[in-house]
Amino acid sequence: MNISEEIIRTNDHLNRGSIILYPTDTIWGLGCDATNVAAIDKIFTIKRRRTTKSLLILLDEVEKLSLYLDHIPEIAWDLIEHTNRPTTFIYNHVKNLPKNLIAPDGTIAIRIVKNEFCKRLISLFGKPIVSTSANISGKPTPALFKDISPEIKSLVDYIVDTSVSQLEDTKPSTMIRFLDDYTFEVIRE
Repeated sequence: MNISEEIIRTNDHLNRGSIILYPTDTIWGLGCDATNVAAIDKIFTIKRRRTTKSLLILLDEVEKLSLYLDHIPEIAWDLIEHTNRPTTFIYNHVKNLPKNLIAPDGTIAIRIVKNEFCKRLISLFGKPIVSTSANISGKPTPALFKDISPEIKSLVDYIVDTSVSQLEDTKPSTMIRFLDDYTFEVIRE
């Protein structure tokens, strides 16, 4: 399958409110339109995840952070630019995102993707995409497509063609929480 055709097909599904199973810049994930409340709720249902456990979103460009955050910590710019592996940052001061996507403490986790498929998909879609591991909560996180349970595969609306997968780092992203403009803590390495 041609990557451009698959991006167009996946974009069509996102625009219809579908839940997708897709390769991210780390592992295969469940995703949807990060502004669609019903689709977000469906991901929580598929994963059997408590709504008090938040989900993260993917963006294609660092410049888009200001669309979803009232304030970006000063240190964020350096960290984003100098991280070598996929890193998800947890921010305060969220705006323009549904309440069911925002953590109970008012934060949102955002990762700027670098791999071609995700970057082009998000660019075409024009909105952030939810990303969460393709497993039932509490079960092991599948590193590869072949490890995803048949149950998860049967519950999504669309599965991206595996030929477009460009996974380079098959483990969850590093997670960093900003505490203020100049300090942060590493949540997951």
